[in-house]
Amino acid sequence: MKDVLAIILGGGQGVRLFPLTELRSKPAVPLAGKYRLIDLPVSNCINSEITRIYVLTQFNSASLNRHIIKTYNFSRFEEGFVDILAAEQTPENKDWFQGTADAVRQNFRHFEDWNPRLMLILSGDHLYRMDYRDFIKRHIETKADVTISVIPEREENASGFGLLKIDQQGRIIEFREKPKGEALRAMRVDNTRLGLSEQEAQEKPYLASMGIYVFNKKALSQLLFEDTSRVDFGREIIPAAIGKLNVQAFLFDGYWEDIGTIKSFYNANMELTMPVPKFNFFDAEAPIYTHARMLPGSKLRECHIHDSIIAEGSIINEAVIDQCVIGIRSRIEHGARLERSLMMGADFYQSIKEMEEEERQGIPRIGVGRDSFIRKAIIDKNARIGAGVKILNERGIENADGQGYYIRDGIVIVPKGATIPDGTVI
Repeated sequence: MKDVLAIILGGGQGVRLFPLTELRSKPAVPLAGKYRLIDLPVSNCINSEITRIYVLTQFNSASLNRHIIKTYNFSRFEEGFVDILAAEQTPENKDWFQGTADAVRQNFRHFEDWNPRLMLILSGDHLYRMDYRDFIKRHIETKADVTISVIPEREENASGFGLLKIDQQGRIIEFREKPKGEALRAMRVDNTRLGLSEQEAQEKPYLASMGIYVFNKKALSQLLFEDTSRVDFGREIIPAAIGKLNVQAFLFDGYWEDIGTIKSFYNANMELTMPVPKFNFFDAEAPIYTHARMLPGSKLRECHIHDSIIAEGSIINEAVIDQCVIGIRSRIEHGARLERSLMMGADFYQSIKEMEEEERQGIPRIGVGRDSFIRKAIIDKNARIGAGVKILNERGIENADGQGYYIRDGIVIVPKGATIPDGTVI
């Protein structure tokens, strides 16, 4: 895999994940109590023996930079690295990234320094585990110029993806970005060609692009520079490749979830609390790596905890936790109750002196205060939830902006560092 260079697309402003992306880039959003989204594709690369990895980003990249620097340090005796490439002005280009393809084009000179034979293009906001060696093997065996990883999809979900058609040999002959109506139905395919059973093929008659590609370097260079008005892989680069290059499909049959919206992000975290979740963080053969923090074990005092994840370094006193993900350094006080919620925790511990001083000033400490009741919410890092607070959204509001909180898809989000005063009802 030494001739493979991985490029992870960090995304744009991440507006669909706002307010979680208000102060951080999308790949830096915390996940599952102790990880960040970027840890998924990076870990997949490392487990696939691909250790030359660039992450492209241009918005709020400071926390992502810190995480990458603290987490991924390879031996000085090998050439492995995980580096951030943020948008930069050059004599040739003074613009921000205009799209996924434009981001790769603007940084192509950095990639050529390593003279890769193959370039693996990945997204930074998907939850899945893949051995990219199988993906690359398919690319080489079919003598492809481009290979796209695809998943079979049901009709009710298909219009949200780029869809493709294949011939008998698995070569892609047509690609349409998020078609609707008759254009959608025209993209139905016989997925038994890729090994699905008759029943599976009937249930999932579409092939959806995962936004994961392998390119021969020469083919990628040609597609990027022969027409510099092409700024997006899905809408422009892939359609331009079909017909004149050998573009193949690789069927991925594992769990994959695009977690680019608040609803999908929340659901993905809640699914992790299930007895047998669809995504397994406990796979020792292909671990998900993250920053190794020197934190104590969590302290739980007279708590009732059901189907939940409690990350290290937390202090929870006489609380009820039901189907929740509780992040690092979380503090939950006496009598609090959390149901189907994601609490991201804190970046630091407050000292006893600091907490006492803030209490005198009427400022809630970081964490969840006494006798508060929180249901179906996302509590971002360093948030302060006062005593007797109720975050229940009992009126079932779908979308709203409030004082110190937001509601998206019926989920209440308390943004990073926000304060909810004692007794507040949301």
